Amino acid sequence: MGAATRLFGIIAAIGVLFGSPARAAEEVDLLLVLSSDVSRSVDAPKFKLQRDGYASAIVNPRVIQAIRSGSLGKIGVSFVEWSGVGAQRIVIDWTIIRDEATAKDFSAQIIEAPRAFADRTSISGGIDFAMAQLARAPFQSSRRTIDVSGDGTNNSGRDVADARDEAVAKGVTINGLVILSERPMSWNADHTNPPGGLDSYYRNNVIGGPGAFVMVAENFNSFGQAILNKLIAEIASVQETKHAELR
Repeated sequence: MGAATRLFGIIAAIGVLFGSPARAAEEVDLLLVLSSDVSRSVDAPKFKLQRDGYASAIVNPRVIQAIRSGSLGKIGVSFVEWSGVGAQRIVIDWTIIRDEATAKDFSAQIIEAPRAFADRTSISGGIDFAMAQLARAPFQSSRRTIDVSGDGTNNSGRDVADARDEAVAKGVTINGLVILSERPMSWNADHTNPPGGLDSYYRNNVIGGPGAFVMVAENFNSFGQAILNKLIAEIASVQETKHAELR
């Protein structure tokens, strides 16, 4: 038996004993957690408008074009819903979207999945849960974003600014989409209509990281257009950053 053959046999034996080396995680242009508020202020008609908005936005040709314009032409997306402390759920686990077919599959799952919760509003719990999903993502990207949509202030769990600051310190960007309420809740007006407005609350307490922004949906009926604009802006910002790095 030659030396080369013996060496090959030793390497093969080591592989059997200790397992093969782990494959490197697949690279994507962006890791995006869509984090949706389904607290009790979001009634059934509002919930449907919100789900329909996500489902239609992800298959919009402008979104698909933005994805395909990236250097890798694909992003990793997870969709989660949250309400009170301990009430968070993965609706759609990590999926790569790269074209119309993968976008349509993701969209169909959004429509078909049952509602997760209807509890209080823990934005901080939603952020912490989204961070856990980023940590376990099977894909890899230098750009990680949490997309938070909601119609009220944090009224459950730890301070939302603390959760935001911890996420930002780990290099994650948090963007916000606030859904304005036409009529304040009779039992807790400041929850959906805080002093200064919900968009100001999100700017001061929820969003953070490079290029973080808040978009506003005037009501649940306009949510679909708002989430479309938000997705395009998030995906496009990744391309702009990559272009800047190449200069």
